[in-house]
Amino acid sequence: MTVPSRLDRGRLAVTRSAVVSVLAVVLVVVLVSGVRVAWAVRDSRPEVITEPPAPSALEAAKPIATETAAPAVVHVAGQVVRPGIVRLAPGSRVIDAVEAAGGPLTEADLAAVNLARPVVDGEQVYVPKPGEAVPAVPGASTGTGPAAEGAPIDLNAADATALDGLPGVGPVLAERIIAWRTEHGRFTSVDELGEVSGIGEKLLGQIRDRVTVPP
Repeated sequence: MTVPSRLDRGRLAVTRSAVVSVLAVVLVVVLVSGVRVAWAVRDSRPEVITEPPAPSALEAAKPIATETAAPAVVHVAGQVVRPGIVRLAPGSRVIDAVEAAGGPLTEADLAAVNLARPVVDGEQVYVPKPGEAVPAVPGASTGTGPAAEGAPIDLNAADATALDGLPGVGPVLAERIIAWRTEHGRFTSVDELGEVSGIGEKLLGQIRDRVTVPP
């Protein structure tokens, strides 16, 4: 048996070291390549965006909240159980005002009142007896709404919107009435409406019972 010389043993050691070094380099290359591939795969994944669920039909039908409207303060008079001031929710109608005053009395003529009309803040709702002429109340129905049925408006206090609600009177005539009132100070009688340009006997006859001039 031949014993390896010292030179051969040195060469063998060098060969083993080179193999180990090469394997180590290969292992490092494999590890680095694997890391790069992993990062590349992760970066190539599509981004998942989570969107909020669409509202249901019931939620979509819900009205958008708006600013709360102020209640209406109305004076209910005439043939009701408890005449007086009532406070009503926004959007209330004359029937709500009558009910808030305790409801109508048995002798009330509800056919003379438009129960479906929306109420206006500060107005008076009068419920008459059958055949009763609705009394003129100073300041009644002088707000910003149309003239209430059965409640004459004060010619010296009504604004253009209230006058516009009179039958046959439009915005132009309403402004002429106010202009006449401004020029002459005030109306002293309903007949003086005939002095307003555009108001003849026929129209005056239509609105005579719907207006008043309180003393």
